Parts: sequence; structure tokens; C-alpha cells
Amino acid sequence: QVQLVESGRGLVQAGGSLRLSCAASGRTFGWLAMGWFRQAPGKEREFVAHVRSGGSTYYADSVKGRFTISRDNAKNTVYLQMNSLKPEDTAVYYCACAAGGGFYRNYETQRAYDYWGQGTQVTVSS
Repeated sequence: QVQLVESGRGLVQAGGSLRLSCAASGRTFGWLAMGWFRQAPGKEREFVAHVRSGGSTYYADSVKGRFTISRDNAKNTVYLQMNSLKPEDTAVYYCACAAGGGFYRNYETQRAYDYWGQGTQVTVSS
């Protein structure tokens, strides 16, 4: 199994930047994708970004051009660099790992992922 631990929570003013980290441990070989989701109070958890094992990335329209997902394979860590933050970015951010193969996976959906971190709070003030 895989364990994921997020870090980088913080309070930042609108227009500022923050970088989140997600460190993976356990049986990380054979992973298919790593993703970031977020959930604001009273809202459904939504897709933010993902990176495939081959290196391709994809972003939600709401964060495209502002956020960057990256990985450091040597450290088994995925990052989410968040720039030009807006108050509507305020949410608990979760990292997730898809592993195991089998069924077709749409990595914009929660169902695609097998393991989840505990979440980290990001608050953007106006």
C-alpha cells in the first residue's frame, strides 16, 4: 500500500504564492498518476491537477496558468506550486495516488485514485 503525507499549509494574501508537497511512501512502484484535489466548505471535492507516470500534466480550467504540478522521483514527492492565489482558492487540498491498473481511469475524478493524503489547509485572504 501507499501512504501520502501533505505539507505546506498556510495563510497567504491574494496574489501570493504557496507550494504544497506530498510525500509518498510504501509500495510506490507501478503508480499511474498523482493528483491534487481541493474541497472548500460546503462544496464538493474538485479536481485541481494531475501528473501521469509518463510526465504529462493536466489542470482544471480554474487554476490553469497559475498552478503547476511537478514531481521529484528521487524523493517520491509531488508538488503543487500555486501562484497568483485568489480567495476562491481557499480549501483543504488533498493529494492522491492512482495505482494498480485495471479499469480505465479518468484522472479528473476521485474514483480514479486509490490512495489519499490527510489534506492540508490553504487560506487566501483578500
